[in-house]
Amino acid sequence: MSIRTFRITVRGVFDGLDADQRAELLARAAEHDILRAAFTPEGHLSYDVAARPAFTFRFLDSGEEEEDILEATERAEDAAKAWLAERGYGHKNLRSNAEDLSQAPLGKRQRRAAAQQNG
Repeated sequence: MSIRTFRITVRGVFDGLDADQRAELLARAAEHDILRAAFTPEGHLSYDVAARPAFTFRFLDSGEEEEDILEATERAEDAAKAWLAERGYGHKNLRSNAEDLSQAPLGKRQRRAAAQQNG
């Protein structure tokens, strides 16, 4: 059985931040810039609090069965909530989107490489 790779995106909005929390987020904004965004096992957070209070966590997980994506999504949501709770950041409108990369359509280069391997 092959391993499936899942990309999970957890989005939400910071809620009820006090002045100190907002200042902390602004001070660390460079390390959470969208241009540095990546899907990682521990989760990568990106935001631009100066523009709007929205945030995005990006997680990379895996499983053997198609159904494992549900557990991976739950783990990602729990990890995002834990990160926010550890820092006392309120949030709302949490929602997730998960993609099984084994089901993703191949790009032009990938189709060409697969064709060369198979024939």
